[in-house]
Amino acid sequence: MSVAVIRYAQRPGLWRDTEALSRAVWPEYNLHGPVLGSYWNSLIDDFPEYQFALFDEDQDEVLAEGHTLPCPWDGTSDGLGDGIDAMTVAAFEAAASGREPTALCAMAAEINPRFQGRGLADRVLDAMSQIAREAGLTHLIAPVRPSFKDRYPITPIERYVAWTRENGEPFDPWIRVHTRRGGQIIKPIPKSLLITGTVGEWEQWTGLKFPESGEYTFPAGLAPVHIDRDQDVGTYWEPNVWIVHPVG
Repeated sequence: MSVAVIRYAQRPGLWRDTEALSRAVWPEYNLHGPVLGSYWNSLIDDFPEYQFALFDEDQDEVLAEGHTLPCPWDGTSDGLGDGIDAMTVAAFEAAASGREPTALCAMAAEINPRFQGRGLADRVLDAMSQIAREAGLTHLIAPVRPSFKDRYPITPIERYVAWTRENGEPFDPWIRVHTRRGGQIIKPIPKSLLITGTVGEWEQWTGLKFPESGEYTFPAGLAPVHIDRDQDVGTYWEPNVWIVHPVG
């Protein structure tokens, strides 16, 4: 397998099936955040050099995609803000006002399910770090979506992130990938990504029925969704974990 890192700015045609890859990787509900959704397509339009694919040149096939965003960060824990929604807004506002970015935010790592388990996660993070270095940015900051959190949806993210294995490494596999590379867990983010929809939309996204108002766990959810039948709305805050990598 001969894998190359191809920026969107170099070969836009590789992204013809990007929506299909996103739907193969993410649960349906995860594609409907009002904040992130309003900016997502602008990542490619406004920051094409920061989006990339891992491309198998021998098979002429995209193995994975990485999405990043140059952003302002003052180097403090508080300066990271409240997660991916807040950082996305801050990054686009900074770019619009001409403020120089100081860090690179890892927005998403999308690995084709057919190729998961082959070490591509590290290749994606390698590429993100390289992009940061080439842009003169000293840190890669990642609002990490823990891969096992959906198995423990009622456990607060503050407790989950503190779980460890017998050898002291983080319990969560995706967090472990980051820490083994030298990433530092900075803080859990209870309300990182907001997703709202009607009760009917949530029933469609989850395959469940919500007979009355209240808190519900659901397949692939990292936390419960709050259903308000009187207002016909379901509100879900996805938790993440801020991890910072130096890339100097």
